[in-house]
Amino acid sequence: MLDWDDLRIFLAAARGRSFATAGLKLGMDATTVGRRVQRLEAALGATLFGRSPQGLHLTSAGARLLESSLDVETAVESMQTVHTGVFGTVRMSASEGFGAHVLAPALPDLLQRRPDLTVELVANSGFLSPSIREVDVAVTLNPPVSERLSVERLTDYELGLYAAAAYLDRAGRPTTRADLFDHPLIGYIDDLIYAPELRYLAEVEPGLRPRASSSSIRAQLAMIAAGAGVGILPRFMAEPGAGLERVLPDEVRLRRTFWVAVHQDLRATPRVRAVLEWMSETASRNRDRLLG
Repeated sequence: MLDWDDLRIFLAAARGRSFATAGLKLGMDATTVGRRVQRLEAALGATLFGRSPQGLHLTSAGARLLESSLDVETAVESMQTVHTGVFGTVRMSASEGFGAHVLAPALPDLLQRRPDLTVELVANSGFLSPSIREVDVAVTLNPPVSERLSVERLTDYELGLYAAAAYLDRAGRPTTRADLFDHPLIGYIDDLIYAPELRYLAEVEPGLRPRASSSSIRAQLAMIAAGAGVGILPRFMAEPGAGLERVLPDEVRLRRTFWVAVHQDLRATPRVRAVLEWMSETASRNRDRLLG
């Protein structure tokens, strides 16, 4: 008979893609995690992980065990949360800009209303997967496709071209899209773009290329504010108070959508339901910042 604790360790290794990361999450050393995974492999008579420079990856046997282990995890969690109180930990993933500029400032309201709830906000480039329960809730730029996920539209948001007023005073203000070729542009590093929705410049004008680039939208904001050039930013990051001026406001108005995804088995749990309701309220309260 398999030990649930071994399955729990296997899940942590699958999500963390390394024994060391799993050990940090579980409060044990990497050697112990590796030994427990080996014990599980011996009990099953199958290899669960392969290794590559990017870390651990699931074998076909590991992928099958992951599916079964997620069901067991959900059943265990359901037994632990039989009452309707909102308590426990919810880990959510969001893009760096939305997480830092919209969700984080709204967190005090959630924590005040739900004193027994603990929140972990992962706000960086890229997204963690709710389908294998790396996170409980994920805000994404495109709707993930998985039978295990419940996906809903959270909110649309607008992006535009921005530059520091001092830069525009010095370099001149573009009056047409073609004028942008005469200005240094700020954007993403192309081969590190984690979602096609972030390829903005070609949508503004074919042939535009960034002179300075970063995988971080907050670093791009800092470059633009410092006068490095012109770049595309979400309205909720650039307005107000960032000291930036909108460039070609009538000609360049991009729109994107945030989607919220949650594992089907978690959607009805009180802790996740409370966070989903808070996210929806937060998006509604920030409609003017998001869309203008």
